[in-house]
Amino acid sequence: MSVATIRPRNQLLGCLPETDWARLIPLVTKVDLPAGESLIEAGTSFSHVYFPLNGLVALHGQIENGNSSVLSLVGPEGFVGVSSFMGGLSTTSNATVFSAGSFLRMRGVDLLQEFERSTPLLHLLLRYTQALITQMAQTSVCNRHHTVDNAFSRFLLLSLDRSETTELLLTHEKVAHLLGVRREGVSEAAMRLQRQGLIRYSRGRVQVLDRAGMEGSACECYQVIKTEYDRLLPLRLDA
Repeated sequence: MSVATIRPRNQLLGCLPETDWARLIPLVTKVDLPAGESLIEAGTSFSHVYFPLNGLVALHGQIENGNSSVLSLVGPEGFVGVSSFMGGLSTTSNATVFSAGSFLRMRGVDLLQEFERSTPLLHLLLRYTQALITQMAQTSVCNRHHTVDNAFSRFLLLSLDRSETTELLLTHEKVAHLLGVRREGVSEAAMRLQRQGLIRYSRGRVQVLDRAGMEGSACECYQVIKTEYDRLLPLRLDA
């Protein structure tokens, strides 16, 4: 499959005018990455940025004792590596593939050059960065002031928004690590959602049965994040 035919599967690249996308084609490479693959490590320089086509990446902070907390999720609506055009090829957070998938990989220096050259790309990436900052800020508020049930529901809904199916491959241990909570807390939250008929959980698979019900039971944080993404990231950006 050529790069040109898979372009629309990433929302940011799909918004670009044809002439701007044509300049990017020689600069990107399609790669398939497994879950657990580290794309960026906090405090170290990175050379490439990644545009998910169908995979999912977790941006998460980690402290010295190994505890971690997810800051944001990135899927086909965005890309990984905003610091490449925001002041340096390093960051204070980690980026790890959460769900295996296909990505378009590009050198950070090439993206910076196109960012400075293309007005549509500049506007699009700045809009995405604002939406990403909103997700990070609201996630921090949610983790601090809302229950594990709220955080788990928000995490599932954001994951679904960035996935092509209603079923997610994840374990309680994996989610607990990313949310920075006890595994038992995630297990109890999953059981409550299952008793309400909202999800079905079995052997590391979570299937959402009632999306509307999930949204109704979640805290306001999910809707704040979704509204900002919908506002800032139109399906097509005019040249």
